[in-house]
Amino acid sequence: MNKLTQAKRVQIIAALVEGNSIRATCRMTGAAKGTVLKLVVDLGKACAAYQDRTLRNLTCKKIQCDEIWSFCYAKEKNVPEEMKGKLGFGDVWTWAAIDADTKLIPCYLVGGRGTEYAKKFVADLASRLAHRVQLTTDGHKAYLTAVEGAFGAEVDYAMLDKIYSNPPSKGTTRYSPAECCGTRKIKVKGNPDIAHVSTSFVERQNLTMRMSMRRMTRLTNAFSKKIENQGHAVALHFMHYNFARIHQSLRVTPAMEAGIANHVWTLEEIANLIDSN
Repeated sequence: MNKLTQAKRVQIIAALVEGNSIRATCRMTGAAKGTVLKLVVDLGKACAAYQDRTLRNLTCKKIQCDEIWSFCYAKEKNVPEEMKGKLGFGDVWTWAAIDADTKLIPCYLVGGRGTEYAKKFVADLASRLAHRVQLTTDGHKAYLTAVEGAFGAEVDYAMLDKIYSNPPSKGTTRYSPAECCGTRKIKVKGNPDIAHVSTSFVERQNLTMRMSMRRMTRLTNAFSKKIENQGHAVALHFMHYNFARIHQSLRVTPAMEAGIANHVWTLEEIANLIDSN
């Protein structure tokens, strides 16, 4: 069986983490589509496993959480009747947490947007923290139950509830979200510092995701056809973001700032995770 060389692996990874689609990566590297997809699967599994092992006992102080929309297979309105309601067909959400100080992404989850997924995501976050933190989320009600179940009273938790104006009438624009015309900072649990109640960093990470993963770009035909592939792509993105990408404001990677890594990872090191997994 033919096996990708290390140089070719690195070439493919470099194209993917810079926001190129699978087909564009194939044209740039000369690799077959099936080869690129298999690398995404194998490397995604390895990246997810490494981060799951490594991102533990974190000394974060201020955590922000949010969820970002995408879709798999087809837009929700175009999902066949027999597929409606099944995860992986239509709307898919990526939950992510970020440390406001180090910009590290301690955990993420690809799935639905209901309470079940909120509980799983927040429980995973709580299990990775070494001590009490200040937590900020948006006004999504599923967080209330999830935070109570995962943290109990051991958290300083606040919601940043956004107030939106009425969206434009249907058909006036191709894509135009409702305008945010204000926010409310709501103390939910503990004693959160109102000055640090914000979701700005995690929302900026949402933009980074849309720019760094072609399948996450709005109004694109490069969407994931399978939710499993969505998860693998997200795992690769966060591995590269945490360990190999120098943050502009930090001048080091988030993993280095958090004391988890002592150097900037190369793409070769990320590629080697496949063999060590």
